[in-house]
Amino acid sequence: MTKKLAKIRYFPNNFQIVEDGDYVVCAISDKKINLENLNYWNVELQEPYFSYKEACLQREKAIKK
Repeated sequence: MTKKLAKIRYFPNNFQIVEDGDYVVCAISDKKINLENLNYWNVELQEPYFSYKEACLQREKAIKK
């Protein structure tokens, strides 16, 4: 079975699959995130994060701007 990159639209408490796939790629670490493990994302930037660590790094980066 070939894994396919999904296209997702992120909302405050959930996400919508726009194009079917098995995973998304973390915006910070480039790690693959299986959709069943996707827990962290930024609605404003419309990007997923592998874990809370990557989400915090992105938030810190945004605060410094």
